[in-house]
Amino acid sequence: MGREQNADKRQRDIRYFDYSLLLIVFFLVCFGLVILYSTSSYNGQVKFKDSAYYLKKQIMADVLGILVMAFIAQIDYRVWKRFWLLAYAGAFGMCTLVLFIGQELNGAKRWLKLGPISFQPSEMAKVAIIVFLATIISRMPKQMGKFTALIKVMLLVMPMVVIVASENLSTAIIILGIAICLVFVSSPKYMQFIVMGGVVIAFGTAFIMLESYRAERLKIWLEPEKYEKGYQTLQGLYAIGSGGLFGKGLGASMQKLGFVPEAQNDMIYSIICEELGLFGAVCVILLFVILIWRFMVIASNAQDLYGALIVSGVLAHIAIQVILNIAVVTNTIPNTGISLPFISYGGTSVAFLLAEIGLVLSVSRGIRLEE
Repeated sequence: MGREQNADKRQRDIRYFDYSLLLIVFFLVCFGLVILYSTSSYNGQVKFKDSAYYLKKQIMADVLGILVMAFIAQIDYRVWKRFWLLAYAGAFGMCTLVLFIGQELNGAKRWLKLGPISFQPSEMAKVAIIVFLATIISRMPKQMGKFTALIKVMLLVMPMVVIVASENLSTAIIILGIAICLVFVSSPKYMQFIVMGGVVIAFGTAFIMLESYRAERLKIWLEPEKYEKGYQTLQGLYAIGSGGLFGKGLGASMQKLGFVPEAQNDMIYSIICEELGLFGAVCVILLFVILIWRFMVIASNAQDLYGALIVSGVLAHIAIQVILNIAVVTNTIPNTGISLPFISYGGTSVAFLLAEIGLVLSVSRGIRLEE
């Protein structure tokens, strides 16, 4: 009788585990919609005569993403092992198409337009690389301690990284970061992790030097007040500084009124700091920390290595993107044009992020603490 009660209790813990992750994601999505409306209402009214223009589009993407998340969560995550090559080839093909028939917005060619629908294939590439690498690494776990295995993983990832980096260096860095984290999780040797980190630095340096506008970003980062393109960075810093401890209040930002260009996108964290102050900004970071902690618990209790790698890949993606976004907004690193997960405006980004959460939920559903 006692054993049955303990088993029931653990099964209840598993169900709570799923819902706790859902609750965090749901709160982030709802918070993102509130902040998005606050930051985008002015731009929406000026550009489209509709203050809720961006909000409506984001809600549609959120609904689609939630439906996809629910669908994927019900599927056994091991099914995706069969589609690892198709996922990689499909994402690579889409990213290649962008170079030839991509739609250019704000000086960047990152979108494919299919009828009324416009999306970023680079977001698909992040999910594809997680499934791809999780499958490859799970098939040779004992070899991951060898340097040859590291070379093999890098050779497999580099084609995707190069094609994505040609138009979107920040996403390429995230893909490389995911690869590094998965190798680190699966390998008992720290030297491989250090080597791959060096490869990322070398790769990033090479790509920066190949294009003059990327090298210019380094100069703007160091002395934003001396360059016209440093305007956005300076205005973002003004927003952060004017927020104080508790902020000006939701909707009361002044910098979003045209001073911070496209405030609803990459610089949305600066408006959070202005309206909700240091307290609100720290709370947002804590939400992501809790989300990452839940990922770590799921990964450590996954049924197999493949499931643990899937969750670790999603963890790496979200963690790297959050760190990069906040670092850019605070001018800790050069501007890379990366969004804040679940909060920044971007239908493709939030839809694929929710799809990744569906994968994590699928892994968690397979956890059995006691047979």
